[in-house]
Amino acid sequence: MKPYKVIDLSKILDPATETRRCKIRRFNTGGPIPDFHTDMDLTTHLGTHVETPYHHNDNWKDVVQLPIEHFLGRCVYLNFTHLAPNSYITADDLEKVCRGRVGKNDVVILDSPHKLPPFTPKTNTAEDKRLFISRETAQWLADIGVKCVGFGDGVSIENSNKDVCAFHDVLMEQDVTFLEVLKNLDQLSEEVFFIAFLPLPIKGIDSSPVRVVAIEGLPGFGA
Repeated sequence: MKPYKVIDLSKILDPATETRRCKIRRFNTGGPIPDFHTDMDLTTHLGTHVETPYHHNDNWKDVVQLPIEHFLGRCVYLNFTHLAPNSYITADDLEKVCRGRVGKNDVVILDSPHKLPPFTPKTNTAEDKRLFISRETAQWLADIGVKCVGFGDGVSIENSNKDVCAFHDVLMEQDVTFLEVLKNLDQLSEEVFFIAFLPLPIKGIDSSPVRVVAIEGLPGFGA
């Protein structure tokens, strides 16, 4: 892949330690040649996962109703290093950090230096210094026309029901997906790159665990 750089942005899952539903059973189907299969009992919101609009509304699109192009393309990483802990990301903040680099149908990843792994007992405690999103954050992204919003460990999507609901309302109504529990963002050397995160094509699921791959240096996908 040289001169390209490939970064895996996915969380590795271990059924022995995962707190969300993640069980596997390996078995041999028998016969003269070993033929091993594995049953998987998983939640759709496991590890690094993509959430579709069907997650928020029964009448909105599920995983297979969105085109495959929705799950790959140009990505812009926005790291809000200027904001104090537990600040809201405003439209002015987005303009400042974006610097005109985000366009229609881009994927955007929001992050900050105030990191805490999401969906843990430390959420919304004194140790949780992550930045907050709101309806204003969502509306700016919707007006630009992004197709997916990802979250690093520096941004909370759990701070309040009001903010989280508004964020989903505004963006998912426009078929915007969410990419959650991203890892290894510190390994990025570029802020604009190609990204792919393909869900399992199963009818009727609202979300899917994904293997997220960032590729830096692809022609046409830089700043």
